[in-house]
Amino acid sequence: MKTITLIGAPIEEGSGRRGAAMGPTALRIAGIDTVLAELGHGVEDEGDFRPSAARDLASHPGANNLQTVAAFTRALNDAVHDAARKGNVPIILGGDHALSMGSVSGMARHADEVGQPLFVLWLDAHADFNSPATSPSGNMHGMPVAFFCGEAEFAPILAPDRPLVDPKRVFQVGIRSVDARERDEIAEHGVNVYDMRAVDELGMAHIMRHILDEVRAANGLLHVSLDVDFMDPELAPGVGTTVPGGATFREAHLIMEMLYDSGLVSSLDLVELNPFLDDRGRSARVLVELTASLFGRRILDRPTRGA
Repeated sequence: MKTITLIGAPIEEGSGRRGAAMGPTALRIAGIDTVLAELGHGVEDEGDFRPSAARDLASHPGANNLQTVAAFTRALNDAVHDAARKGNVPIILGGDHALSMGSVSGMARHADEVGQPLFVLWLDAHADFNSPATSPSGNMHGMPVAFFCGEAEFAPILAPDRPLVDPKRVFQVGIRSVDARERDEIAEHGVNVYDMRAVDELGMAHIMRHILDEVRAANGLLHVSLDVDFMDPELAPGVGTTVPGGATFREAHLIMEMLYDSGLVSSLDLVELNPFLDDRGRSARVLVELTASLFGRRILDRPTRGA
């Protein structure tokens, strides 16, 4: 059994709309702490972070709300690193995907200290490899992968000599919406992308076995970043960036069960949950159920819901 540290990151300034700041509360209401405790894990909830804006940074025309996003990045970088250093598994409750600028950077620090490479499994409809120079919108929730790989150093958000993630150790699954310039950047830097066509042709189990074999062979740590829009919007509508044709309920649970069996997962992001857009808490419950599968509950053990 593991000790899990829950870290709330009510950030919505990285996206182009309001509502994701309510995500951590929705996940707690859906019982994420209870479910994990029932599986036998220790759970420490650090509450929600609400850092003051990073006034040392000037605003940037291509990076909306830079000061707020930078403040969350710095706070999460430290909190996630500290939790991992204690031997705990950090779960970051989001909040939009800009939070991964901090969470993955914190895990990269920890991986560097223990002498193991960090791999990232990015479960998302979007590649999030933009920078202010390539982003059509300037919304920073589209920039975290480029940032933690060191390809979005447009402002001194974190130290430039910090440990970075090798883009070739980033595995993106479920991708189905990529900007034109972003596509070129992904190819140039060697990010591993399995779009939904690849999922249909190869099968989710085959893809996951390949990824897990890579991590295991390198004795790596694995950070999982799960965006609500990884799944089809019919399954999880509570997200501001819905893209049709996402993963099914069974595919998502298969991933989580295989991750649990591997024993390789060291940290987890749950991001882009927007309760304002949800259907009576359905998306929050799905995220909690997927988290339960990642930490040991089999799909056959799911309780039947009343009509």
